[in-house]
Amino acid sequence: MRRVDEDIEVVGGLVEGVYAPVRFCRQHRWWRVTQIMTRWVETIDWWHGGGAAAARGVAGGGISVDGDLLGEEEVWRVSADPVSGGSDGVYELSHAWGSGRWRLRAVID
Repeated sequence: MRRVDEDIEVVGGLVEGVYAPVRFCRQHRWWRVTQIMTRWVETIDWWHGGGAAAARGVAGGGISVDGDLLGEEEVWRVSADPVSGGSDGVYELSHAWGSGRWRLRAVID
């Protein structure tokens, strides 16, 4: 597994009654989700957030109440293949509910 942590664009849709990623764009290349292998919810790494940095005096200013400590993200492990052709792979995509941000967390070799 290779950790990536890269912002991506995701197009979602209904898959078996659940709103899920159906396509994503990474480095100007679109990938089609062919299978949703699993999904789970995790607490966001709050120690990297703005409120935690402000509490340490790193960001300056007061502590913001922006959901740092309670933020969660949904993680999807999917199989996907490039829309333009090529071999498929397994990817972990995460969606932060608070910000709406999608990112590619890992590529499973």
